[in-house]
Amino acid sequence: RIIRAVVRTFKYFFGVRFEVKGLENFKVEGPAIIVSNHQSILDMMGLMEILPDDCVQVAKKELMYAGTVGLIIYLGGVIFINRKSTTSAKMVMAEVAKSMTADNVKVWVYPEGTRNCTGDLLPFKKGAFHLAVQAQVPVIPVVYSSFTSFYNPKTKLFTSGKIKVEVLPPIETKGLTSDDVSDLTDRCFHTMRETLFRLSGSPS
Repeated sequence: RIIRAVVRTFKYFFGVRFEVKGLENFKVEGPAIIVSNHQSILDMMGLMEILPDDCVQVAKKELMYAGTVGLIIYLGGVIFINRKSTTSAKMVMAEVAKSMTADNVKVWVYPEGTRNCTGDLLPFKKGAFHLAVQAQVPVIPVVYSSFTSFYNPKTKLFTSGKIKVEVLPPIETKGLTSDDVSDLTDRCFHTMRETLFRLSGSPS
């Protein structure tokens, strides 16, 4: 909560405004998997605008060594995964599933697996959806509008801008099995992609 309060002040220095919709969709009983698109380091500000209590993030292990950002997310209780080791990642995710239900927490995952500031989505990795099905908990999609109108990491362009954030209704997984993970992943991807284009005012 301390980190959240500090990071939320950054938007005033960067001239970024947030328009948030659908926070009521976080109000599900018990644990859940939250999935969102991942564009840049600015996501940290957007995350802190809506981060529910009792929520932890899953991130690649390399971020632990990313200077100040690494320290902040480490102190924030992020669960780090070694993506280069499939066995290690699967073991961590299995432990996450157990802890999630035992501690009644929500887990935030970026299913694209890396930052992507193209105005579109990268194909989703299935880890978060395997986790949701394994724990039989709902998936809550979160979509941030495209940053491309005011932020371009290649040209170093950055101006003030507004980011629209929408929390979509939960997708239930009760009764689903590992055979349903691909369909669940595709369903979530297409729903989030349509929402991204709508929020960004881009043609689908």
